[in-house]
Amino acid sequence: MYKILLVSGALALSSFATNALADGAVTGAAGGAITGAIVGGPVGAAVGGIAGGVAGAVVDPPPREVVTYVQQQPAPTASVVVQEPIVVGKPLPADVVVTPVPDNPKYAYTVINNQHVIVEPRTHRVVQVIE
Repeated sequence: MYKILLVSGALALSSFATNALADGAVTGAAGGAITGAIVGGPVGAAVGGIAGGVAGAVVDPPPREVVTYVQQQPAPTASVVVQEPIVVGKPLPADVVVTPVPDNPKYAYTVINNQHVIVEPRTHRVVQVIE
């Protein structure tokens, strides 16, 4: 019975957080808490909420100025080809060279499989794929 109440509360919190706040960390935390509660009860909810909050915070989209800058950069004559899917939140292979965004060193970009990809330069984690 306790798990049902906890899951119901987490679902209500998730709905509120998604609709009212629309913040990556909050929705990630709510989703992680729901999954954790289902799998591990109250302790799982706490651990899942923390993990989801961290994961949700990672994928915040870059500022519009960064996206515009990267879109305006010419594609190199030979695009890097990567066999694995390019997924937001996942790091690129270590051998992929990225170019820093001059006005915002928090971001860098590269062209992979003929798509501009914005990454965190320190971790090579994909922030956004520009179609």
